Amino acid sequence: MEKTIYVINPNRLTDVTRGLKESLVPFQLKGGPAIECMTLHDGPAGIQNEQDVAAAAVLVGRMIDDLARSRGDCAAAFVIACFSDPGLHLAREKTVRPVLGINECGLLTALALGRRVGVIAILPTLMDRHARGYAAAGIASRIAGEYPLDLAVAQLRDAEATRRRMQAVGRRLVREDGADVLVLGCAGMSQYRAWLEDALGVPVVDPTLAAVAVAMGRVAGQAPGF
Repeated sequence: MEKTIYVINPNRLTDVTRGLKESLVPFQLKGGPAIECMTLHDGPAGIQNEQDVAAAAVLVGRMIDDLARSRGDCAAAFVIACFSDPGLHLAREKTVRPVLGINECGLLTALALGRRVGVIAILPTLMDRHARGYAAAGIASRIAGEYPLDLAVAQLRDAEATRRRMQAVGRRLVREDGADVLVLGCAGMSQYRAWLEDALGVPVVDPTLAAVAVAMGRVAGQAPGF
């Protein structure tokens, strides 16, 4: 029975889902779990403020509950591909399968790669939420800084504008704030990870890839608590 990791894009933009699918091609390993990227078609156009987070949370929980029931043992794990982790705790109440948020997984991966973490956000509207999360997790002292691109999720499809802003923000985090590892604060930035790492010369963590890597480890372990 083939196991599947479901990667859920909690907004309705299929461009974002397509980008996630492309970035995860290297994870489609022979003999490994399948990876299926899904779009929350009833979700907001982007998770860009607290209202969007709240709206998506219930829908994400419902989607994961439905998948867990309908796919049975084939459903190995679920990844919520949004840096605000909408519906994470709600979804964990719905299934015994691992439900992973890319915020948690991305930051933990970054902490293993460097001393000072810089976060590239899309907009300032959710940065307070992120800061509360850093404090709650006890990692605020390791966050060098966080700055926004001032681009909406839909605008990330403009490669030239996105790369220009990502390079400027990333350079500021490295040179002015002392970050030695960066985290992409939106799943929609996934396609730019390798380019930005080459441009800046520091590790850049795509949190969706980090979460899928954790999910694959759980599947490979096949043991409770692995």
